[in-house]
Amino acid sequence: MDSQITFVSHLLELRDRLLRASLAWIVLFVCLFPWANELYALLAQPMLDSLPKGGQMIATDVVTPFFVPVKVAMMTAFLGALPYILYQVWTFIAPGLYAHEKRLIVPLTVASLVLFACGMAFAYFLVFPVVFGFVVGIAPQGVAVMTDINKYLDFVITMFMAFGITFEVPIVVIALALMGMVTIAQFREARPYVVVGAFVIGAIFTPPDVISQLMLAIPLWLLYELGVVVAEFVLRHKKDVPPVSDYQPLSDAEMDAELDRIEIEQKGK
Repeated sequence: MDSQITFVSHLLELRDRLLRASLAWIVLFVCLFPWANELYALLAQPMLDSLPKGGQMIATDVVTPFFVPVKVAMMTAFLGALPYILYQVWTFIAPGLYAHEKRLIVPLTVASLVLFACGMAFAYFLVFPVVFGFVVGIAPQGVAVMTDINKYLDFVITMFMAFGITFEVPIVVIALALMGMVTIAQFREARPYVVVGAFVIGAIFTPPDVISQLMLAIPLWLLYELGVVVAEFVLRHKKDVPPVSDYQPLSDAEMDAELDRIEIEQKGK
């Protein structure tokens, strides 16, 4: 009976956390909605700057001019509300974590957000001008490049995701090293495969020009090397972080006792 009550209380708390996160997203979206067109214009600026004089983008569907800026506003609102959303997730899972897990998750989460934003900024300010300039430059004589705004948005999202995830490589390397799942020596032995994989990923997720492929592959490789260096440095100065293999699963009795402790702490708050 007590376990059922505990389970229900966790479900109720999860519902409250999800409602708060959703409300923050909705409120921010409502605030940004009046500037939806301006947000899309900012997103499309690299493409517009690459078009010939007098060039413009087009909308092939009737409702596209309305829904595409709204999508941009929704995504911008989500990114703006993401720190609060992650805070709600953290407050829900934190009581069930050990102290060393809390020390590990918080800095890695903050660093992953910063690196993902850096990846998006890298794509917007450096990659997009090169890619769009290449696409416009190779257009045959007499062909006007006029991209559909919906397809442009899909392309931009794909590029943001590709470069954002690429910039997460150091976090993955550091996390695997701290958990003891992969050693520094194994990371170094995998370097040739990482280099090949980086160029394969660059060829898949970027347009067919060599420059944009290099602009994804080379940062991916360098970020991997950075992750290895940082992981080695952290392991050298944090000997108190035990590897995964040192942890033993809790027995049923220990698990019940841990759940009772968490429930008592929540009631005390």
